[in-house]
Amino acid sequence: MRKVYLCCLFLIPLLTSAQTDIDALMMNKNNFCFGAIYQYSSWNEYWEGTFKRENLNLGTVSAQGPALMCNYGIIDKLNFLFTIPYLETKAAVGTMQGQKGMQDVTLTLKYMPIKKTVGALTYSLFALGSYSLPASDYLADYLPLSIGLGSKTGTLRLMGDVQYHRFFTTLSGAYIKRANITIDRNSYLTDEIHYTNEVNMPDVINVNLRIGYRSSRLIAEAIIDNSVTQSGGFDITKNNMPFPSNTMNAFKLGLNGKYTLKKLPELAVVGGYNVVTEGRNVGEAASFYGGVFYLINFKNKNK
Repeated sequence: MRKVYLCCLFLIPLLTSAQTDIDALMMNKNNFCFGAIYQYSSWNEYWEGTFKRENLNLGTVSAQGPALMCNYGIIDKLNFLFTIPYLETKAAVGTMQGQKGMQDVTLTLKYMPIKKTVGALTYSLFALGSYSLPASDYLADYLPLSIGLGSKTGTLRLMGDVQYHRFFTTLSGAYIKRANITIDRNSYLTDEIHYTNEVNMPDVINVNLRIGYRSSRLIAEAIIDNSVTQSGGFDITKNNMPFPSNTMNAFKLGLNGKYTLKKLPELAVVGGYNVVTEGRNVGEAASFYGGVFYLINFKNKNK
């Protein structure tokens, strides 16, 4: 189960390492999984371009809130996923007020055209298409306390998975196309002055690697995740607020876990942690999440 696609990386790289559409798991036909997680992320240092610094006018910036997720097996090889998070932001000091509200709703189709088993080795190939759009009229031009960037996005991801006995490796890459946004001012400054309220949003490339242990009841994995903004972004200017079209690169390391209860196999508990270890115009954020999911088999109502 999973996430938003790209939250405001300056703010909260949340959900990007949860059990998600990025994992190599599929829901069987007529199975429906739903649940919620609670997430928390914070940082007190950030990269202004490549320069790492703190801002005493903000102190620690945090974001937290629940996210509702569901996954339905249309057929064994095709799943539909839905995610919507509620977020609340806060700065520990200063006069800037945080935001709260529904962030971006994300719809995803996940297709597995290939799955082959040779002895103890199983390899699979996946293709994913996602679309996200703001779920509320939040203010995007209010970083770092905005709950999102306000951009409609389309994502295409290709993913491969290899499992040997109970150990696996999953590698995926995605291109995220972002639509332009409008802001509540008639001009703004990037590396030049723009006399318009329309902001050109740069696209993003994401690469995600997962290595771990997978059984019918337990999944444990380590994650490396790297997001790189494409041409069109720019660095935060000295002692200035970040802007929605900034370059926002983030290299993250994380751990995830999922445990299915033995006496109630329809119920699973998930949890994880990730941290931004290197970035550009993003916060050095540490994020935690935990949640529960329940599985319903509509094909066999007796189970």
